[in-house]
Amino acid sequence: MTDETTAGERPGEHGPRGWRAAAGAALYGPGGFYRRPEGPAGHFRTSVHASPLFARAVARLLCRVDAALGRPAVLDFVDMGAGRAELASGVLAALPAEVAARTRAYAVEIAGRPAGLDERIVWRGEIPDEVTGLLFANEWLDNVPVDVVEVDAAGVPRLVLVARDGSERLGEPVTGAAADWLARWWPLPAEEGLRAEIGLPRDEAWASAVARLARGLAVAVDYAHTVDTRPPFGTLTGFREGRETAPVPDGSCDITAHVALDAVAAAPSAPYAAHTPHPPYAPSAPARVSSPEAAHGAPGTARELSRPRLLTQRAALRALDITGARPPLTLASSDPAGYVRALASAGEAAELTAAGGLGDFGWLLQPVGVPDPLGPDA
Repeated sequence: MTDETTAGERPGEHGPRGWRAAAGAALYGPGGFYRRPEGPAGHFRTSVHASPLFARAVARLLCRVDAALGRPAVLDFVDMGAGRAELASGVLAALPAEVAARTRAYAVEIAGRPAGLDERIVWRGEIPDEVTGLLFANEWLDNVPVDVVEVDAAGVPRLVLVARDGSERLGEPVTGAAADWLARWWPLPAEEGLRAEIGLPRDEAWASAVARLARGLAVAVDYAHTVDTRPPFGTLTGFREGRETAPVPDGSCDITAHVALDAVAAAPSAPYAAHTPHPPYAPSAPARVSSPEAAHGAPGTARELSRPRLLTQRAALRALDITGARPPLTLASSDPAGYVRALASAGEAAELTAAGGLGDFGWLLQPVGVPDPLGPDA
């Protein structure tokens, strides 16, 4: 990597620019990765694709939210960054008939509606104006593009600029709101080569999404780290055809980075949208938070933003009755076919909750106007 930009040089669309702009164009611009016909499932596997048990667990969570809301006439389920709506389809299929009849399912995705999709699923490029129910963002935030910074030889964090072929060089020092975010959420020692990802656009995207939730629960599930476990060289990477690869912003691969989920959790009570640009590229386009009051409920209104909670996917799924426990051997004698089915289900549950794998994913729960549906009193 070379040191810095030439004096007077302005990174532009066809030259080196920050990773946020470069990845945004590569993923969501014309011909971008997320507009391709095969969809995300053609390149990487999420919990949704690993097992139908995941959608069933989310359906159970939606039922708990429904009960907390007093079983409204219309119950919203919003699948953020929906891909090809695999999660929304699975949730509808798993719901009890009475709940499914009241559920209004939305798939929020930048790509076009897939052929043959269940007509009950509303396909949108943006979050609905008002949501009463469950907003579920499975591996959405990791694909909200962020800028990358690197510490130079003088100990100064500088913006990393990237060309279309993936080659990098250092740009200007980080200043303003990005520097403030870095100091609070990812402080870097003055050691050359250390890197970080500025999660401010993700914080704003989440705050904007939560602002649309009138009552219910918002959940973000993602690769995550917290301030005491930040990786020293960042997590930016790419995926192509099921394999991890170098991130190259040419539209040929997914570009992703783990999420500073503790910073995201604090975002709805901080008016980021009042002083930072709206995320230009994301699997959906969340609405701008128009004021601090809109982000967390004006005094005297019925909208109550409760304290957020972070937990692992393993803990969340166990609270939703996905344990991975093997069936009793006695079932093999009394019902051999049932035993085989139960054993396969246990294997899928074990994958979803595995340490060192999907079970380590972070879940961020943000209740609005209802008790925490995964809390001890749920």
